[in-house]
Amino acid sequence: MGALPMTTARPTGWIWASAGLFLLAALVLPWIGSDSISLERVMAKQPPDYPVFVQLRVSRTLLGLLAGGALALTGGLFQSMLRDSLADPYTLGVSAGAALGAVLTIALGLNDLLGVPASWIGALAGATAVVAIVAGAAWNRGQLSGVRLLLSGIALNSICSAFILVVNSVVQDHRSISIMQWLLGSVDSVSYQALLALACVVLAASVTVITQARNWNLLAVGEAWAGSRGADLRRLNITGFCCGSLLTAGAIALTGPIGFVGLIVPHLVRSRISPDNRILMPCSLLLGGVLLAACDTLGRIVLAPAELPAGAVMAIIGGPYLVWLVRKRF
Repeated sequence: MGALPMTTARPTGWIWASAGLFLLAALVLPWIGSDSISLERVMAKQPPDYPVFVQLRVSRTLLGLLAGGALALTGGLFQSMLRDSLADPYTLGVSAGAALGAVLTIALGLNDLLGVPASWIGALAGATAVVAIVAGAAWNRGQLSGVRLLLSGIALNSICSAFILVVNSVVQDHRSISIMQWLLGSVDSVSYQALLALACVVLAASVTVITQARNWNLLAVGEAWAGSRGADLRRLNITGFCCGSLLTAGAIALTGPIGFVGLIVPHLVRSRISPDNRILMPCSLLLGGVLLAACDTLGRIVLAPAELPAGAVMAIIGGPYLVWLVRKRF
């Protein structure tokens, strides 16, 4: 990742276009499904169209928009911090750590007792633990090594996945089924209270990250460059990893592990729109939400009446893209 133009005018038109696409997805996608919904019946609040539309389709569309935005913003953040276009919550092991924490809450029955916050606490604890271990392994002579981070993240990803299999093999049958369903990574309908909580988490973390965009630009050039320009490297690294963990944990706690969103979207925005984080990060947030919500909608209709999980659709898209990206880069 090369030097960024720091003095060019800020093309906010891309941000507004992404925001318009985000709003369009929120308005249009709930109407798309295997069964048609009557606008008249929805406006008249007549069953079954009204409850299906409000309680199922709208809620899962909003979840896709929020979770996809959180994962894509985290990917853009990690790529800027590590100066590596292959960095994302999945490759760094953060997703697997959050998944392990959430799986433990399900296995222990805490999710049934405490509701969504229990899975959030478990996911956040798992993500934070992985970030701490990976960062500690990658810290070398006062600096973070991007190569060490990626290798450590891949190793932790495998370890967490193995522990998830162990936990799943020892729990009772009904909890094992719940764990397996959750691990598929799907955007399903959730309560509006959970959506409100996720929206607050995404909003707070996103504002914190995006308002530091100029410092992420400096850090993307190099730590020595950022330090010479007055950036507080220690504070930036702590802020970045904490916000990335919070965004990843919040999304995964409600959707299960969904990969490739944090890889595809920031890379495409960087290559097609702008590498400037003042543009890249808000566009990644908005377009990542659109991508995941669209993949969920596609999964609802492509094999109707059966549903293909959004995580599977993203894997079908993201797997070949990652192979192409690695081949192009190396």
